[in-house]
Amino acid sequence: MTTLKRGQRFPFPEVPDWFENLPARFAMPTMGELYTIRIEDYTEDGRYVVRAELPGTSPESIDVFISDGVLTVQAERTEREVDKNHSEIRYGVMSRSVTLPSGADEDDVTADYTNGMLTVSVGLGAEKPSAKHVEIKHGG
Repeated sequence: MTTLKRGQRFPFPEVPDWFENLPARFAMPTMGELYTIRIEDYTEDGRYVVRAELPGTSPESIDVFISDGVLTVQAERTEREVDKNHSEIRYGVMSRSVTLPSGADEDDVTADYTNGMLTVSVGLGAEKPSAKHVEIKHGG
């Protein structure tokens, strides 16, 4: 098996693009025409930060919510009614969920949408739950 070295380009550069252009339903099980939002996440200044690409999406059609330690971003991009020659833009509902790290404070969340990028920041100040010892009973 051939292994690529650091900095070496994929031998067939167009292959990753083939997968990128497939609707998300071919990549993972989803409901209907739901597409995956591309994200990046990192920790900065004591906060967990998730950035999501949502170009061409109005802020009113973006929803961010947290439930049971999971952050979910949902958005909908509506199609303009024009006669198109060609389009590679995905329209419809998009969603992405990420599990929050241990210690995330679900009451300390901010979100900002600027230049097509949604940035959600979650405080990490909550006490991390300590490990609990579970007693094992011996049957008999």
